[in-house]
Amino acid sequence: MVTGPAVSLHGLRKTYGDVVAVDGLDLEVQPGECFGLLGPNGAGKTTTIEICEGLTEPDAGRVLVLGETWGAGAGRLRERLGISLQETQFSEKLTVAETVQLFRSFYPRPRPLEDVLAAVELGEKRNGRVGQLSGGQKQRLALACALVADPELFFLDEPTTGLDPQSRRQLWDLIEGVKRAGRTVVITTHYMDEAERLCDRVAIIDHGRTIALDTPRRLIAELGAQHVIEFSVDGAPESPEGRIGDAELLALDGALSVRREESSYLLESTQAHRTIPALLAFLNARGLPLNQLSTHSATLEDVFVHLTGRRLRDG
Repeated sequence: MVTGPAVSLHGLRKTYGDVVAVDGLDLEVQPGECFGLLGPNGAGKTTTIEICEGLTEPDAGRVLVLGETWGAGAGRLRERLGISLQETQFSEKLTVAETVQLFRSFYPRPRPLEDVLAAVELGEKRNGRVGQLSGGQKQRLALACALVADPELFFLDEPTTGLDPQSRRQLWDLIEGVKRAGRTVVITTHYMDEAERLCDRVAIIDHGRTIALDTPRRLIAELGAQHVIEFSVDGAPESPEGRIGDAELLALDGALSVRREESSYLLESTQAHRTIPALLAFLNARGLPLNQLSTHSATLEDVFVHLTGRRLRDG
């Protein structure tokens, strides 16, 4: 039983030639929580999680997983972890049951086959070939293989990338079941709705460093904006007829901050019901026809853009 953090990283660093993948990362994951590593492709998420999994050696820093180091406790750790890689290649000729049985053979006290298949809702596919499974079913099979040892700690590297919305929600339900069982989960993702639903805390990573760390709700609250208003007008923002000064927009009722993105303006607001009428009146007075207007509640995506000026999906 672990009395300290489930995962503890201090001064973690990893480079590949001139590329710095992880740059002095410090993180702690507490037992029983679902912890999210968020960031765009190339931010260092997968490298960090592979170091935690014992698949990659760090260049510098200290790594403790369940109170053990990979140097001294590798054998014990492998029996206590459940790992779902970003992409898992199974033998397509094996059946679902044969694949899970193969992974069960790796552990001294595996969970019963039927329990694992039921947990991931693949009982009806037990005799189906892996090559005949859908993308969502293959992801559930990958999770089944991570479940067979009844591990204390799960590492899930972008488990829902490429899945359709229904398959994503099914995976979310399975991960929430793991959480309810009291297990610790570390997940990497660039889907902000996924992080907001599943994670107790998140670390936003950019260029191998942590730029924000807290609960999703607190990070969004710290942004200060309750809504983001996106609009565009005739004439690109850089053209004379379409140019609007930031100071003019910030003078609108409830406006908090403004940024430009390609042909649109994004206006963060504390009171959208006041800012939108003020914006429409301003554009009308300037004789600028409105092309598009939309609004949404502030999200973790907006937190990241506010901190970096880039979207999480940007490489």
